[in-house]
Amino acid sequence: MSTLKPAIFSFFSGSGFLDLGFENSGFEVAFVNEFHPPFMDAYKHSRAVMNKPIPRFGYAEMSIEDVDHKALKEAIKTLRKEKRQIGFIGGPPCPDFSVAGKNKGRDGENGRLSQSYIDIVVEMKPDFFLFENVKGLYRTYKHREFFEHLKEQLKNVGYTLHEKLINSIEYGAPQDRERIILIGFQNKKLAKSFEWGGRIYPERSAFDYNWPTTNDFAIDSSLTMPESLPLELTVNYWFKKNNVSEHVNAKHVFTARAGLVRFMAVAEGDDSKKSYKRLHRWRYSPTAAYGNNEVHLHPYKPRRLTVAEALAIQSLPKDFELPAYMTLSNMFKTVGNGVPYLAAQGIAKSILKHLGIKDESNSNESCECNSEPSQKQTV
Repeated sequence: MSTLKPAIFSFFSGSGFLDLGFENSGFEVAFVNEFHPPFMDAYKHSRAVMNKPIPRFGYAEMSIEDVDHKALKEAIKTLRKEKRQIGFIGGPPCPDFSVAGKNKGRDGENGRLSQSYIDIVVEMKPDFFLFENVKGLYRTYKHREFFEHLKEQLKNVGYTLHEKLINSIEYGAPQDRERIILIGFQNKKLAKSFEWGGRIYPERSAFDYNWPTTNDFAIDSSLTMPESLPLELTVNYWFKKNNVSEHVNAKHVFTARAGLVRFMAVAEGDDSKKSYKRLHRWRYSPTAAYGNNEVHLHPYKPRRLTVAEALAIQSLPKDFELPAYMTLSNMFKTVGNGVPYLAAQGIAKSILKHLGIKDESNSNESCECNSEPSQKQTV
């Protein structure tokens, strides 16, 4: 097997959750493109904190439509001379394909960015690419037509495609988050079926456990974990694992404007409404989405989640942090937009294996996951 690290060019990078999963699995982040300055700033900040190198071909803080194609081609040419494999990864902004969002599809501004991403893949022809988006692009008829159109363009330039609707919880992230993943390879020798490895709880098996529903809310209450549950899929496990109360972003939280009345009225685990969903300590979180008035409450405290807790729910390593000077709105937006770290890492390792490259994982932050029931826990 080859040991040369593949180089990735990242688009719509946000604050780098997807990139970090790839990098800690054995890829080199060679180029980063992100339009929103606060997200790019946070990306650079987190890399500095974790002692990650500056991408070899730099940061492009601009729309994907304004990226210098000539410079990209030169970078790719340089890497090809080094006999490096090259991948493009990206998840274009998704509100235009989300039922809960704008739902404008291909004609919306964000929908057009999906086409722009495919256009740049078609032009540059990297050895492989990854495209990530919301399930609405996959399941909604009018959006599915656009998705099929994108795939046809990729097939026409020689890509063998593999797609799957994954759930991040399958990879050990404590979150019910479905996303469509489309992966393509140029090399015809890689036309074989793609193994979606790394899934500890494949095909929705994580939902087969007898998860708790709701418990009466009480501030700093004590509650024993029900038996035969996978501890590592619970939010409380991740709050402890990431030591969220001592995290740099532990104090970054929206405070209540209307007092505590509404915070006190929601039962622990009641996530039935669009807003004011209270997480259950011994269960996974609903999709981390903190915009459009969607509010997620702490299981046993009368407040919203902190940024540190939201980062834990995204299964990030505990040394990942957002800069303190970032606005709360931008903090929660970039957390909600990001790909859960463990899902990114699992997919990256599957691609690495498919490419025939030895796994040079350099992360000690993988989930200590297993399918065995956990010992009784009380918090």
